Amino acid sequence: ALWLLLVPAEKMFSEKSLTIPLETRNVPAGLEIVERPAATIDITLRAPNRLLDEIGPSGLVARIDLDRATVLQQEYPLNTSMIAVPPGAEVVKISPGKVTIKLERTAEATVVVHPTLRGRPAPGFRVARAEIEPASVVIQGPESRVKAEEAATTAPVDISGLAESTVFEADIILPRPELRLVSMQTSARVTIHLEPDKAAARKAAVRKK
Repeated sequence: ALWLLLVPAEKMFSEKSLTIPLETRNVPAGLEIVERPAATIDITLRAPNRLLDEIGPSGLVARIDLDRATVLQQEYPLNTSMIAVPPGAEVVKISPGKVTIKLERTAEATVVVHPTLRGRPAPGFRVARAEIEPASVVIQGPESRVKAEEAATTAPVDISGLAESTVFEADIILPRPELRLVSMQTSARVTIHLEPDKAAARKAAVRKK
């Protein structure tokens, strides 16, 4: 006799491997992340077949809570509580089992702002001076990246063919991408003051003779 054993679909389990995003949250005030882990991790899910077919990586994320982190800790274990999965599913494997995250204290400094000029004024003129407002800005960032002796610059200001004193607006460019401006102001006013180029005029007069 042939006996058929019927197993309900909800009791047939399988496993599936997925690659999901890894996020950090609740960085303590006064600290900065200077080294982040990889943006994704690999997990293995176990769930009833019908449920497993409905689960994809788009709905899952692993979150590391850094609310108790310090500058001394660099290794953070990963565990299943960091991943919210649908009822009936469970995470049976996480790879890697831990990640490295480096934190530094937030530092602040005031740096000068230098205008960046491109081109030359019209013949017969030269730049007498370039004024910039603000002349300095306050920056923040990880303490190893904040250096008061460095300077911020502006996006290039094109003065090609300029024949009169002119005011430009230019974005402020910080020396490192990890830095940020404390103020909401992200641009500077650059005033180019021109004057007659007497030396060029004298040379032109000599050539005419």
